Amino acid sequence: MKGAAELLTDNGVVVENRTGTPFYRSVGDEAEVFRAAARRGSPVLLKGPTGCGKTRFIEAMAHELGRDLITVAGHEDMTSADLVGRFLLKGGETVWVDGPLTRAVRTGAICYLDEIVEARQDTTVVIHPLADHRRELPIDRLGTTLSAAPGFQLVISYNPGYQSVLKSIKESTRQRFVAIELDFPPPEVEAEIVAHEAGVDAATAHVLVSIGTAIRNIDGSPLREVSSTRMLILAGGLVAEGLSLRRAVRAGIVEALSDDRDVVRALGELVEALLPRP
Repeated sequence: MKGAAELLTDNGVVVENRTGTPFYRSVGDEAEVFRAAARRGSPVLLKGPTGCGKTRFIEAMAHELGRDLITVAGHEDMTSADLVGRFLLKGGETVWVDGPLTRAVRTGAICYLDEIVEARQDTTVVIHPLADHRRELPIDRLGTTLSAAPGFQLVISYNPGYQSVLKSIKESTRQRFVAIELDFPPPEVEAEIVAHEAGVDAATAHVLVSIGTAIRNIDGSPLREVSSTRMLILAGGLVAEGLSLRRAVRAGIVEALSDDRDVVRALGELVEALLPRP
């Protein structure tokens, strides 16, 4: 990537130039599909559960392709102006300030709209001209239309298992994208990821993965979300900082998954059955 590492946050926007290689392990043909889409400039839809590695995947692909990555976290108050830009008062003058999507279009960066269904549905309409053959961004307030610079690519993500009737991707939007489905890695791969990212030994990583897998496989689970790879890495990080494995799992997984005392108690019993004996 260009230059030194840079983080710029503004309304949930992260602009990132990485100097190191993001750690990502492919478990299927997702990288191959993305590379093919990138060569055509085709937009990509990443779908999969929370914490399964969607963001890390796009970071790794952006690094491999040598492109800047602009990430926007979707939220329910997001408007089209948050993406495209707006007029602001600066030094007594009214000036136009590009939004993250416009910056990506101008510079040929990858624009990653994370959890796009969290944004208001009318917001997604603004991406339609960019996600088809036109590759254009109309900026109504400036009375102009921008053509996407070479290298620009639009990537969106969402969690199909978390969506509701009121929060889903419209067919008119979905059909403009190449879809890549991601899931939690197989146990051996996930243990490698947890060990590397958390800085723990292989044995500890395998215990954490076994706990995560068991929670994901609970029949009739009352949990809205399951233990993600991200969550296992957080718990592993506590172990790396000197916390006992039992306490780290309690804080990083069990207590984080639910506020219901009965559920927490049941999860604690499950975890105790999987933890090594003292």
